[in-house]
Amino acid sequence: MQFEQLDHLTLTVTNLAASEHFYHDQLGLPLFHFENGRSAVRIGKQKLNFQVAAHPHPPVAAHPTSGSADFCLLLKDTTVHAMIAHCHRQQLSIEVGPVDRTGAQGPMTSIYLRDPDQNLVELSVLK
Repeated sequence: MQFEQLDHLTLTVTNLAASEHFYHDQLGLPLFHFENGRSAVRIGKQKLNFQVAAHPHPPVAAHPTSGSADFCLLLKDTTVHAMIAHCHRQQLSIEVGPVDRTGAQGPMTSIYLRDPDQNLVELSVLK
């Protein structure tokens, strides 16, 4: 088998509206809805599905838990300063950063935020 890329990731959330607000309104990711009241945001060619902990859509992980995720979103066509300024305009608290990191595509500069469920969300730009 030869794998190409991650297609989607499902994030367990406690409050769908709060998660949609954070990822769509504050971070600016395109939001879309699909069957059974489910929603997701688009991240390039991938998507981040939202699953409400109280109303999961089978099949689900063995222990779907909100607040346990730690992932990185890679930005394009921006600078670290613009990324930080955007977070300040949206009143998003930067927990750590900017710091140098190494991602799957090489050296990058990152800042870390918490989403409404306290997942650790790393925002990064390649160097």
